[in-house]
Amino acid sequence: MINKNLPKVLILIMLCLHIIGTAQNDSIETGRSSHVNHQHTDYFGAYQLNDPVFGTKTSVIIKGAKRIMTTNALPNHETGQFPTRGNPNTISEQHRIYSFPVRPKYTGQPKWVREPGVALNGVKFEPGTAEVVVCDTGENYRVEAFQDLINLGLDFNHAHVQPTGAYHYHGTPTSVIKTFDTGGDLVHIGFAKDGFPIYFSKSERYKPSYKLAIGNRVGDGCTYTNPKQILSILVKGNHDGTFTSDYEYIEGSGDLDECNGVMVNGAYMYFVTTTFPYVGRCLMGAFEEDELRRGRFGSRHHKSRN
Repeated sequence: MINKNLPKVLILIMLCLHIIGTAQNDSIETGRSSHVNHQHTDYFGAYQLNDPVFGTKTSVIIKGAKRIMTTNALPNHETGQFPTRGNPNTISEQHRIYSFPVRPKYTGQPKWVREPGVALNGVKFEPGTAEVVVCDTGENYRVEAFQDLINLGLDFNHAHVQPTGAYHYHGTPTSVIKTFDTGGDLVHIGFAKDGFPIYFSKSERYKPSYKLAIGNRVGDGCTYTNPKQILSILVKGNHDGTFTSDYEYIEGSGDLDECNGVMVNGAYMYFVTTTFPYVGRCLMGAFEEDELRRGRFGSRHHKSRN
């Protein structure tokens, strides 16, 4: 005898399968458009960021006075194609552990740092480069990431890849801003090594206090060397932003201090900006140095990490 309730049972089964399939599809799509999932997440507390599409695995816990981030440093967004002309490296998983103070201490004393902070997705900020033009007359000029002299293979996120496979941001991380945008003007995109938060202002309300220096550069017999070539470089001319030393900090000329930070409603924070220094090259808070590095604008460290 045929069960009269069988059609109803079959309908219920089909409905359940449809709901499960829809949920799975939504999960996959969320991984590709992860900004939808981040709109109500408190990134000042513990969080997990696992993206099945891009392979991102980032975990943050609060342990005592420390914010500890463990990450494979894979971006949770689209990137440019690597290797590419100007950057022959391939993005690969890293194993990084970062520790930031939960209650940062403002010192007011700028201190140079090579890697000032990390984005919420675990990808580091490293605004400077290791590319140097050296002159026979003794001058060294640190090349900026954004210039027309040397192709460093930056993608649309103002990022590229180091020989270690580490993807990193030299400027405004376009896709990070889009991913973590919650609708307001200020987008929380990361933490600095001293524990203070890093923001981006969509209205560009907060302006840097750096200007191009007046006068001309000097130097004769100048060359740029990388593993593939040696180029003769003419450095004489106006300060045009090709080199880090083309810029000078003029206190009060903008809204931000020397480290691209400012007090907002009584709280100190850093900003990533669309003009120099893009990402601050120093920190105003106390932080632990994980490795000794020398040379802000005049370093003689030639080994390229970009």
